[in-house]
Amino acid sequence: MSKNNPFAWIPTLYFTEGLPYFAVTAISVIMYKRLGVDNTAIALYTSWLYLPWVIKPFWSPFVDMLSTRRGWIITTQLIMGAALGSIAFLIPVSNFFQWTLCLFWLIAFSSATHDIAADGFYMLGLDEQNQSLFSGIRSIFYRIATIFGQGVLIYIAGRLEDLTGNIPLAWGITFGLLAVILFIMGFYHSYSLPTPDKDIPRNISNTKEVFNNFGKIVSSYFKKPGIVVALLFMLLFRLPEAQLVKMINPFLLDGRDIGGLALTTEQIGIIYGTIGVIGLIIGGIVGGICVSLKGLKYWLWPMVMAISLPDLVYVYLSYAQPDNLIIISSCIFVEQLGYGFGFTAYMLYLIYFSRGEYATAHYAISTAFMALGMMLPGMVSGYIQEAIGYKYFFVWVMICCLATFAVSALLKIDPKFGTKKQ
Repeated sequence: MSKNNPFAWIPTLYFTEGLPYFAVTAISVIMYKRLGVDNTAIALYTSWLYLPWVIKPFWSPFVDMLSTRRGWIITTQLIMGAALGSIAFLIPVSNFFQWTLCLFWLIAFSSATHDIAADGFYMLGLDEQNQSLFSGIRSIFYRIATIFGQGVLIYIAGRLEDLTGNIPLAWGITFGLLAVILFIMGFYHSYSLPTPDKDIPRNISNTKEVFNNFGKIVSSYFKKPGIVVALLFMLLFRLPEAQLVKMINPFLLDGRDIGGLALTTEQIGIIYGTIGVIGLIIGGIVGGICVSLKGLKYWLWPMVMAISLPDLVYVYLSYAQPDNLIIISSCIFVEQLGYGFGFTAYMLYLIYFSRGEYATAHYAISTAFMALGMMLPGMVSGYIQEAIGYKYFFVWVMICCLATFAVSALLKIDPKFGTKKQ
């Protein structure tokens, strides 16, 4: 397939963009839990791994200055492949937690840099018509990466645990497989990515101008009308989810004697990583359709309720501790369906608030606050859970939903925003 054909590189590029992110934010949690790390340490240190996405806007100008976007894409993919391969070899060592955590940091920074380069390359490698045409394609393959990372890879790790009886070996093979995929993608993209004429490094003599423009963009962001309400919304809308997401997999894995559901790694790959993700995708699709018909303001409160109230399923699961996999799967599907539907309001508000002269840059800053809103609550979630137990932890999550309702009540949104008539 010719490299001038977008189908030759867009699907693989955005599939590759998703894999390292989920390795850092999701797969690492399950791996550490299976290797005996306690919930407090898992939540604290894996939440810190969101930091590269928080500060991503601050080094994005250097991606433009120091190399081509094509060069950054290939280089970061190979670096991530090497880091994932190193994790595979270091899992069996005695101080694996410290070593693998350092490598996850390297992967996180490389992944965030890859995001900057890939999204910029998308704009340079396609004309405006194809940018619109392939926006859905790149989203689909990013979601496929979600299912592959949180579903297929976790299932493979679980099967290997059963077959080998050796948990470190099983996870070492799984991360080795992930490393091979990243290496293959890196070498493939060195051939398949086109070389747009505009993909050239920024002139270093313009560095001062870059910093001046960046300062102007940042200051204008914080001078936007309603900035205080917007920041509160970005940081607190997902306060319940930020804590919940770090403890879901430990809850599913932990034994029933300490309040968990005692699922196997393999079962989590199917139930949470596949069925749950399908619910998430469906919810997101339905949310987008609904907003396009009636606007964000009309659907705001249904979406607020959808992202909050289904969290009750974990209160039920922690108290009832059912062993029926259909019941557990149904509960997780409902929660993820609601989350996907409600999260639409969050993402669209970021777009709404970022409108104006520097829309792209302001949106990047907004996504940094989005990552910060996940990082800070997630850091303490493990400590809270171990202090009060799973039952009261999930009740606490429901109490935190009051923050979601409170910041949503402060928003002022144009009724036409999000509709086809805007």
